[in-house]
Amino acid sequence: MSTITKKTFQFLKELKQNNNREWFLENKSRYEEAKKEFETFIDALIAEISKFDRSISHHTAKDCVFRIYRDVRFSKDKSPYKTHLGAHITSAAKKSEIHSRAGYYIHIGPGESMLAGGAYLPQGPWIKAIRQEIAYNADDLRKIINGKKFKEYFGAIEGEKLKKAPKDYEADHPEIELLKYKSFLASHKCSDGTVTSKEFLQHSAEVFKALYPFDEFLNRAID
Repeated sequence: MSTITKKTFQFLKELKQNNNREWFLENKSRYEEAKKEFETFIDALIAEISKFDRSISHHTAKDCVFRIYRDVRFSKDKSPYKTHLGAHITSAAKKSEIHSRAGYYIHIGPGESMLAGGAYLPQGPWIKAIRQEIAYNADDLRKIINGKKFKEYFGAIEGEKLKKAPKDYEADHPEIELLKYKSFLASHKCSDGTVTSKEFLQHSAEVFKALYPFDEFLNRAID
């Protein structure tokens, strides 16, 4: 069974302490080993998710795993490397379109690992469609987010909210608090021990299975 090992965590921990090109090049082989391990895990995770969500089955890890190199052009933080490994698995055809669909996000790093999903700052037509879906079918969304498994793994919806009612909706709309969301997110924190356990692949699949109806609601708004 595919696993994330303590060696990968140790590499990421040291990278955080030595986030510079010289150290990274000296330890490039360790990075390649960690990357290969993570991609193997993601391929296995895609196979597990495909059992309940066939829309992502056409992908491989290489379609979903993010580069470790940071884009520092517009950032005050000029650290050249990310200190975590991440992947976003969605039904989008291209990696450049991953934020156009709700999916499954995995973030692996010492003390900061999580499994998450939903819609991060959906743009234009999508956010408008999501709000319309909520206005018409709020009961469906509430049934999902109040479900036993969703509450167990995610607690509640997360995301930045508007201070005032969004355009086209009155301030006294019965679903105004849901309509104010700018992002519709759900996240599940994972301890380092959970991530490096033999059960993490199955745990990830179970968490994402609980997330699936939430993602499906967000995606059906534009389908």
